[in-house]
Amino acid sequence: MWPGASPRTVAEPDTAEVTWASFSISDAVRNASPGDTVVVPAGTYREETILVDRPLVLLGMDRPVLDGEGMRGLVEVTADSVTISGFIFRNTGITFMEDRSAVRVSGGRGCTIRDNMFEETFFAVYLAAAEDCVVAGNTFRTTPDRESNGGNAVHSWHSKRLLVEGNSISGHRDGIYLEFTEDSRVRDNVSTDNTRYGLHFMFSDRCAYERNRFERNGAGVAVMYTDDVQMRGNEFLSTWGASAYGLLLKEIKRGTVEGNTFAGNSVALFVEGTDHMTFEDNRLEDNGWAVKLMANATDNDFLRNTFRRNTFDVATNSRAATSRFADNYWDRYEGYDLDRDGTGDVPFHPVRLFSVIVERYEPALVLLRSPLVDVLDAVERVLPVLTPDALIDSTPSMAPPLLTDAARPAARPTP
Repeated sequence: MWPGASPRTVAEPDTAEVTWASFSISDAVRNASPGDTVVVPAGTYREETILVDRPLVLLGMDRPVLDGEGMRGLVEVTADSVTISGFIFRNTGITFMEDRSAVRVSGGRGCTIRDNMFEETFFAVYLAAAEDCVVAGNTFRTTPDRESNGGNAVHSWHSKRLLVEGNSISGHRDGIYLEFTEDSRVRDNVSTDNTRYGLHFMFSDRCAYERNRFERNGAGVAVMYTDDVQMRGNEFLSTWGASAYGLLLKEIKRGTVEGNTFAGNSVALFVEGTDHMTFEDNRLEDNGWAVKLMANATDNDFLRNTFRRNTFDVATNSRAATSRFADNYWDRYEGYDLDRDGTGDVPFHPVRLFSVIVERYEPALVLLRSPLVDVLDAVERVLPVLTPDALIDSTPSMAPPLLTDAARPAARPTP
């Protein structure tokens, strides 16, 4: 046992031998047998990339630091059932010749990266063709730079059944990036102040994203070319810019966006090329555009959502939209409820005439606070045929729907 070590820091060695790293972590790993626990005491370690090619637990005691000195990746995992916990990974350096990572899992199954700190890394955790792996309870911090100079905090390629949970992320290009990743879960993470996306996933079917907070990311969150996506109880906050969105959906087939909060975004929800999606029980408040619904978004349902204090609730580039709105609460609704059943007696047209003008000629936004816009709004109320007749809420709610369980915030790591 290493001098001064406490037995309680050993991760359940039971029948496996515990190997204590001395001057070289790589030597300790090479000398370990499958199933061993390698305990690394406090200190700063500067050595060549550590190859973990057998199942074991790599356990840091009192936060040892693995320092890449700006020149190399730190740990490469090629085995199944590897756990890495309790380390500070630092200074991988930036390179455009390789996807340099603090921890890279290549083809491993059942691996766990838990309770570590990643500081000034290019890619932090890179999962390539990995399965049944867990990335949980880690802190990722990198000084924001130009988007082109950054890597992603959690990057997955061609992987299956991942769990990314309870991490705190800031300063990367993308906080979480999934590509060709299936049947995975991303939940209870905080992803803020990344230079591009807080979450970005493409070609990643049957995945669920729950109770995450995405805030002040350069372009927001992007979901593309994916089937059967579930997004519940997330927060999309404070994303401003000409090409920034709380949530961008592009070429999505089937899925649910439920119980989320969209607040303080230039465009809260941009929907393009999607079909058979359900948007329900979401709160869209204090945004520029709450929903931008493109002509090629078909057969989507917007149900029981709350629209408050948005400059434009709904905008579209087509009069022939096929999506449906029902039972939503609109703070601009000026109708009445004579039978007191909680549903307005006259339909609500959520697309303002001025938003149609802005969609075609964006510089017209400078007139937003002018008396002319007040006149257009009055004309719209008298002659609603001027706005797309397909986008009508025939049953507007007179009061905001009750908050669903999916929308209730859960405990999350502090950013």
